[in-house]
Amino acid sequence: MPKSQVRKKKVYTPPTDIRPAAAAASKKPSPMWLPISAVALIAIGIAWLVVYYLSSQAYPIESLRYWNLAIGFGCMVASLGILSRWR
Repeated sequence: MPKSQVRKKKVYTPPTDIRPAAAAASKKPSPMWLPISAVALIAIGIAWLVVYYLSSQAYPIESLRYWNLAIGFGCMVASLGILSRWR
């Protein structure tokens, strides 16, 4: 039985005229303040929660009660939002 002819496939190259702005924007590096502020927010959030628990809910701000937890975790979630923009 004869073999079928093998076809060579062309290598796909995406067109350059469709999205040149997106390709240029993805190559731009992140600013230096971005990872620094993210690490600072993580450290502030952890420190806020540690102080809250070790002081038996008396510090950092006693009148906020359980909202102190929201502040601590909010700082850490904000840092994750900042880190999602890091390239």
